[in-house]
Amino acid sequence: MSTETTALKKTKSIWAGGFSPFNVSYGKLMMWIFLLSDAFTFSSLLVAYGTIRFSHPSPPHGQVVIEGQTIKPLGHVPEKFVELLGETKNTEGITYFSKQHWPSPELVFNHFPGLHGLHLPLFFVSLMTFILIFSSVTMVLAVEAGHRMDQNSVRKYMFYTILGGLAFLSCQAWEWTQFITEGASLHGNPFGPTAFAALFFIVTGFHGFHVFSGVVLNFIIYLNTINGTYAKRGHYEMIEKVGLYWHFVDLVWVFVFTFFYLI
Repeated sequence: MSTETTALKKTKSIWAGGFSPFNVSYGKLMMWIFLLSDAFTFSSLLVAYGTIRFSHPSPPHGQVVIEGQTIKPLGHVPEKFVELLGETKNTEGITYFSKQHWPSPELVFNHFPGLHGLHLPLFFVSLMTFILIFSSVTMVLAVEAGHRMDQNSVRKYMFYTILGGLAFLSCQAWEWTQFITEGASLHGNPFGPTAFAALFFIVTGFHGFHVFSGVVLNFIIYLNTINGTYAKRGHYEMIEKVGLYWHFVDLVWVFVFTFFYLI
């Protein structure tokens, strides 16, 4: 009887929060659950994009396609490509846009700050990707410094991570500005089907909101590190929790980059 009573008390203590059955802290476990739910949201958006993307044919190569017809004049060509194409006779090998064909990302996203008129396909978004991935590296270094209880290193690498996030958001704001200036919106797209622009703004905007939220969290952690909050606690677990979120945001961008810019 005493053995059963002891077992019952032990069981109650487990479910009452005596210790974690997963050998991780409550905070980390809740972060993993949140990230799992967020992964489902992003997956749904990307699956929707893929479905709509492949319901439209890609433009045929080796000819100019305007409004569904293979023609030579530049009548409906977006203004940004007039300089690129030059004379109407020199259009061989150029793929263009129509409402029936899904636009080629390397033609839509071929701009770069300060280099107007040059055809630089996906150079800028590649720079954005590098910045975000590099910020993930600095976050790893911040977590490692936290394990060593090195407050100064944690502060330094968190600062670099915040700079990387702000740089990425600035790049995204510039790219949005260019796309909107060219006539793209949730209800219109000069490069092809309206869904291309609408999904671009929705998905990249949703991801950008995550990056912005991560920057805010990182800044709060940075201030707490300066004030010695985690040094007084005797651990830097909060850095690990925010680091999980930041790595998730970086990983999601890899999929967004693949879906929107490469296919």
